[in-house]
Parts: sequence; structure tokens; C-alpha cells
Amino acid sequence: MTVHALFASPDDVAARLAAGGYLTDESIATTVFLAQALGKPLLVEGPAGVGKTELAKAVARACEAELIRLQCYEGLDEARALYEFNYKKQLLAIQAAPSDRGWEETHDDIFSEDFLLERPLLAAIRRTGPTVLLIDEADKADVEMEGMLLEVLSDFQVTIPELGTVAATRRPFVLITSNAARELSEALKRRCLYLHLDYPAADRERDIVLAQVPGIEAELAEQLVRTVGTLRALEVKKAPSIAETVDWARTLLALGLDELDEAAVARTLGVVLKHVSDQERARKELGLKG
Repeated sequence: MTVHALFASPDDVAARLAAGGYLTDESIATTVFLAQALGKPLLVEGPAGVGKTELAKAVARACEAELIRLQCYEGLDEARALYEFNYKKQLLAIQAAPSDRGWEETHDDIFSEDFLLERPLLAAIRRTGPTVLLIDEADKADVEMEGMLLEVLSDFQVTIPELGTVAATRRPFVLITSNAARELSEALKRRCLYLHLDYPAADRERDIVLAQVPGIEAELAEQLVRTVGTLRALEVKKAPSIAETVDWARTLLALGLDELDEAAVARTLGVVLKHVSDQERARKELGLKG
């Protein structure tokens, strides 16, 4: 199995991700570089909305790689994560088979490549081009899923009883995200490099807004980021994400506003706070009218 270098150095990571609109810090750039250099999965943990999923997308853009995403959820099983056979197609093939045909021959036919349905993990392993495999919100999957992930991520191969072992010819860059809704196993963590993401410092979030919202004035971006920081400090049910900060900036531009005063905050609060109780608390704490 070949391990291809995607980045030359941490500085290369930072520059190429920034060119695609994702601003990193030294810790992020270094960890991403080491994950690809060592051929290890990268486990990225942190609260919702801090850019974990977007990091995988940014790496894929920077490397012109195919992004394959496995969205985890309770009840996710091997058939949805690895592979399954097209049972309807198999049934039709059995019905269409000549009556004098032996079962073993029919069995070999219906459990062939033509009837195989790839799911994200198998698809990522079989690709020969640059690939980023995003295993998103792993903490939402059942504990049993981790055992399957361990097997796949340890050897980067999948055994299909009917077809044999499929081994990766080119190791994908694997990024696993978790919101820490439950603790992931130590066995999984041992196989990964670890990166914790939190909401960025105000100056970096301002730079993110300036990079992603052409035309916004630096002073307005400063006001916006300070206000978002205040809202996050209120311990609301759903703190505003970085993406929602960017959306708020775009909203202000769309409305032709060049200042984030109390009236502007009151009019547009629904862009960043998505629970009525959060909005009520913000209005009370910030002294907003309406």
C-alpha cells in the first residue's frame, strides 16, 4: 500500500488550506501534516460548529482529492458503512436463471462484483486516486461500530467472504470527527492522532469572516465577532457556530447595514440563535427591544 505525501510541511498545510478559505493555526497545521506524513487517522473533537467537518473538506480541496463521507448515526451498521449486496438484483437473477442450472454456479454469479454495492468505507479503500475519508460524528454511532472501524483503519483492508480481501493500494487521508457526546474507545484513539478544536480566538474568527465575506469592512467584522463571543458566553442551548458567524456577516451585507447596533442585532438574531429560549435570553441580557 502506497502512502502519498499530500503536504510538504505544516507551513504548506496552512498556506494551501488558507488559499481554499480555511484559516488554520499552528496546532491545526502541524497535526494535519503529521497525520498524512505518518499515515494515521486524525480524530478531531470539539463542540458543534467549530469547523471539524469543514477541515476535512478543506483538505480535500487543497489536495484535489475525492471526499468520501460516512455520516454516523445510531443504528449505523456494516451494510451502510462497508458494503452490501443488491438483494433485489440477486433475486431477479435467481428467478431468471435456467431451471437446470446448479445452485453453486448461480451462487457464484450473484455474489460477484456486479451485485456489490459499495458503501463509504469500502469505496475509500478501493480508490486509487487521492481520497479524503471523513467519518463524521463518530460519537453518534453505536459502540459496536468502533470494532469495525478498528479493523478497517488498522490494516486499510476489508474482507468480503464471497470475493476475498480488498486491500487499499493508496491509503486515504482519514479524518474522524466527534462532538464528544460519548467517550470514544481508547483502542480507537490509540490508532489516531488527536486534535481538539474550540471556537477560535476573536482575531482569527475576524480573519475568517474577512476571508469568506468579500466586501465586509474590518470594523463591522470586529463588531460581529465581539457580539458572537458575547452570545456564546451566555451558555445558550446552541452556541453560534463559525459558519453562522459568516452567515450573519453576509446577512448584514445583504441588508446594506454597515453597523451592528442594537436594532440590527434584534432584527437578525435568528441567523445565529435557533432556539426561542436562546433568543429570549439574548434579548434580556443584551437589553434588546422587540
